Amino acid sequence: MKRPFSLSARLQAVAELVPQGAKLADVGTDHGRLPVWLIQNGVIDRAVASDLRPAPLSRAKELAEKWGVADRISFRLCDGLAAIPPWEAQVVTIAGMGGETIADILQAARWTREPGHLFILQAMSGMDGLRRYLSGNRFFIRQETLVQEGKTLYVVILAQPGEMKPYTEGEIWVGRQSRDMDAPLRSLYLEQELHKLRRAVKGLEQSQRPEDQEKRLWYALAAQEVERMKKEWDTWQS
Repeated sequence: MKRPFSLSARLQAVAELVPQGAKLADVGTDHGRLPVWLIQNGVIDRAVASDLRPAPLSRAKELAEKWGVADRISFRLCDGLAAIPPWEAQVVTIAGMGGETIADILQAARWTREPGHLFILQAMSGMDGLRRYLSGNRFFIRQETLVQEGKTLYVVILAQPGEMKPYTEGEIWVGRQSRDMDAPLRSLYLEQELHKLRRAVKGLEQSQRPEDQEKRLWYALAAQEVERMKKEWDTWQS
């Protein structure tokens, strides 16, 4: 069987977290590149690929047929995990959506809290909201991987059902860190997120609305902690 296309750096980071032989459900599969690549490269035997819209699902089928793996992928037209039962999804990948959308998908499928499932999540925006959801809804974040594609940094989260110490406001924005982490892009990531927080604080300073002042204080608190975390990280690396 010939090896197909290469994945983007973002999707490759997702693929590298999929365990060998796992039962995979790829939610929001779009062109189906991830499940096709994983099957072609012998990482998994079969997959479920779902999408909310018919057109992307049709493109995914065409790609699977082109590479001779259409009989090993079950295609589902559905919203999130609505048509995917837990026994078909040892590992769930959700990539290329907003953080709030990913959180909504997990919230809608109550079986995602059951033991025995892994979730590989890559949000294009709203990482703070996704971390806040996971931290507050009995998910354990095992790992965060940073990957650069062009000038953009993306975060890929590996999570599972379980208890963990609640995230602080700073960790909601940049994730938890430890001295032994292998994360060469983390200093750049901390710098970028700190800039976003400071910009948000400055933008809200002129507002007279009470709710905006509350937001400003929250952003300022998060910025202070992220600044401390960056100094800590840079000290560890020196």
